[in-house]
Amino acid sequence: MGSGQWHVERRSTLRNDSFVKESGSAPETGCLSIAVLGASGDLAKKKTFPALFNLFRQGFLNPDEVHIFGYARTKLSDEELRDRIRGYLVDQKNAEQAEALSKFLHLIKYVSGPYDSEEGFQRLDRAISEHEISKNSSEGSSRRLFYLALPPSVYPSVCKMIKTCCMNKSDLGGWTRIVVEKPFGKDLESAEQLSSQIGELFDESQIYRIDHYLGKELVQNMLVLRFANRFFLPLWNRDNIENVQIVFREDFGTEGRGGYFDEYGIIRDIIQNHLLQVLCLVAMEKPISLKPEHIRDEKVKVLQSVVPITDEEVVLGQYEGYRDDPTVPDDSNTPTFATTILRIHNERWEGVPFILKAGKALNSRKAEIRIQFKDVPGDIFRCQKQGRNEFVIRLQPSEAMYMKLTVKQPGLEMQTVQSELDLSYGQRYQGVSIPEAYERLILDTIKGDQQHFVRRDELKVAWEIFTPLLHRIDKGEVKSIPYEPGSRGPKEADQLLEKAGYLQTHGYIWIPPTL
Repeated sequence: MGSGQWHVERRSTLRNDSFVKESGSAPETGCLSIAVLGASGDLAKKKTFPALFNLFRQGFLNPDEVHIFGYARTKLSDEELRDRIRGYLVDQKNAEQAEALSKFLHLIKYVSGPYDSEEGFQRLDRAISEHEISKNSSEGSSRRLFYLALPPSVYPSVCKMIKTCCMNKSDLGGWTRIVVEKPFGKDLESAEQLSSQIGELFDESQIYRIDHYLGKELVQNMLVLRFANRFFLPLWNRDNIENVQIVFREDFGTEGRGGYFDEYGIIRDIIQNHLLQVLCLVAMEKPISLKPEHIRDEKVKVLQSVVPITDEEVVLGQYEGYRDDPTVPDDSNTPTFATTILRIHNERWEGVPFILKAGKALNSRKAEIRIQFKDVPGDIFRCQKQGRNEFVIRLQPSEAMYMKLTVKQPGLEMQTVQSELDLSYGQRYQGVSIPEAYERLILDTIKGDQQHFVRRDELKVAWEIFTPLLHRIDKGEVKSIPYEPGSRGPKEADQLLEKAGYLQTHGYIWIPPTL
C-alpha cells in the first residue's frame, strides 16, 4: 500500500469516527474549520501551528476539506501571519517539506479583531462561512474547532463571542468545539468560576481542557503497560511497591518569564496539573472499557482518595538569583522548586508515598516516573546496599522504560551488581517519529475523543487537593528555601525523600544506549 493511499484511508476513518462519536451515525460530512485565537502569540507560533502543519504533512488534515483561521488583535495581512509562523514550521532547506509548507500556508487566513466585541467575531464567522460555502457543505454539517491560545482571563469573553457569533446554525452532524489551555484558574474558587462561565455557554462534550503531558508517548503508554501485561498486575500495589516518584526537572530558570511565573509558582505551573495527571494514570484502577468517560471516572476516584497535604511533607525552594529578575518582587516567596508527598487512602495504595517533585535551575533536565519496589526479604546475597529494584519510565528526553535489577557480575567471583532491562525508544524504534503531544491532542479533538483531556469534576478535585497548601504559601506560612542553581535543589528535599522511605542508588547511572 502506497503512502498516499494510507493517508486517504486515515482521513476517511478520522472523519467517520468523529461523526459516530458525536451523533451515533455517519451522515454526509462537512468541511473542517480550525480557528486559532491568539494567532500572533508565542504559543500559537511555537506549538499550535507546528502541530497543525505536522498533521497536514502526514495526511490527517485534508486540504480539500480543511481551512485554518488565525484571529488576534494585532493588525496583520494573511501573508504577514504566514511569514511570522513560517520559520517555526520547517527547515527551509528541506525541499520536500518546503512544498508541503507552501500548500499548508495557503490554507491560512487571518482575521483581526478584539476579544470582547461581536464585530470581530462576526467577521471571523463570515470568513468561516465563506469557506464552508466554497466546499459545498450543507448548513449545520460543517465542523468548527476553536483553539484558545490565549490567557485564561479572556476565556469568558471569547467563549461568549464564539457562542453568540460563530456556532453552527443547525445540527446535521456537524459540531463546534473549543480547546482551552492551562492554567485553569489559580485555586479552587477561580477554577470553579471559570468552569461555570464556560459551562453556561458550552456542554462538557464541547470543551477540551488540554494538558499536553497527556499527549506524551510514554504517558499514553501507561494504561497499556499496566493493564495489558500480566506480570505487572500482582506487583502494582502496596504489598510490593515502597514508593512512587513523579519528577520534573529543568536545568534553566524562568529566563525572562519571571513576572508571569511569580504569579503562579512551580506547584500551579507543573505539579497540580502535569504531575497530578501522571499520578492518576499510575494509581487508577482498571476502567471497565477504553471509553473516555470510563477512564476519566477512574482518574476522579483516585483524586478523591488523596488525603490532605501536611506541611511536614512539603519542601519548597527558590533558586538564588530568581529575585534578580526586575519583574519579580524583592520579597517573593514563590517557589521555583517543590517536593510534596501525596497519600492515597484506598486498598491498593494505603501507606505508599507518591512523591511529586518539580524544579527549575537544577542540575539536569528530565521528566520521569520512578517506581521503587520493597526490599527482598531474606537477603542471602547481602546486596541490599546496592539498591532496590526500580521501574523507571523516562518521559523526556530520550524516551525509555527500564527496570533496575540485581544480577551476577560477570566473572569467576559470586558478586552482584545493579544493571537494567532497557527499552529505549531511540534504539528500539529507529526511524519512527514520535509525534509531539499537541499533534495527538488536536487530532483527538477533531475525532471527538476526550480521553486525554481534563473533565470538569476532575479539575475541581485536583484544585481541592492543592488549594489549602497554595493559600498557606501565598500567606507566607510555608517558606521557600534558597538553593544554588545547578544543584539538586534544597538538601531538605532529599531528607524528606529519605524520611518517606526512598532509598537512593549510589554508584549506578542509567546511560541511554547509543545507536
